[in-house]
Amino acid sequence: MLKQRVLTALALAPLIVTGVLWSPTLYLALALALFLAICGFEWARLSGANGPVGQFGYILVLGLCVAAVAMLLEAPTLLLWLFALVVFWWMVVLMRLRHFRGGAVVEGFSLIQSLEGIIVLVPAWLAWVTLHQVPEQGPQLLLFLLILIWAADIGAYFAGRRFGRTKLAPEVSPGKTREGVYGAIAGSLICGLFFAWWQGFSLAEYPLALLLCVLTVIFSVIGDLFESVLKRLRNMKDSGALLPGHGGMLDRLDSLTAAGPVFVLGLMLMGKIG
Repeated sequence: MLKQRVLTALALAPLIVTGVLWSPTLYLALALALFLAICGFEWARLSGANGPVGQFGYILVLGLCVAAVAMLLEAPTLLLWLFALVVFWWMVVLMRLRHFRGGAVVEGFSLIQSLEGIIVLVPAWLAWVTLHQVPEQGPQLLLFLLILIWAADIGAYFAGRRFGRTKLAPEVSPGKTREGVYGAIAGSLICGLFFAWWQGFSLAEYPLALLLCVLTVIFSVIGDLFESVLKRLRNMKDSGALLPGHGGMLDRLDSLTAAGPVFVLGLMLMGKIG
């Protein structure tokens, strides 16, 4: 499984980096919308929409929502408030995760879970595109966000394998440990130091850069755990089978769905973008 995951990652990484750095924002936004549609298909299954009519109907609604929020790309004040609301929603999700104790497998369609998919996926797309369209350094900022999450994943994997003893959320994801999260945070701190240096932050701003990277990674863990809850409630191991060794598209982007709005909101509050 690990070998398959590594080979898939090595095959996709050059394509992702090339697309992020050299694609015009419009083309990248359309490509990300395609990825979002795949995630929407998988989320529809997690919501209990097992028929093609329900699944493609959900993708259509998702697309309409993306088209609606795309107009906010030229309204930074509204963007800030939207991302603030989304981050608050993720904090509510954290409280729900703390009290999750498992339960019976859910059958049938869930309107609430389908609406949660809109809240998760649409602002995530908006955050990624918002980053990419930042003048002069937008593509690099989006690539940094990807590297931040990748570094956190690598840190979590090796710290969890080497030191993992205490389960993080056994009812949600038995394989995750607190030590793994500490490894992810260590990775985020290293990235944060680089980010502060790269952006030319003053020494007084370094703690803010480190805090932003740590919070982004912590919320990425929340996004990962939230999808795990939905899969557990539906008795599903993966959201799909699109990527060998990785599962579905949603399994790869769940961390970024929560991380994107947090990272963009932090940069906006710091006055670095917008």
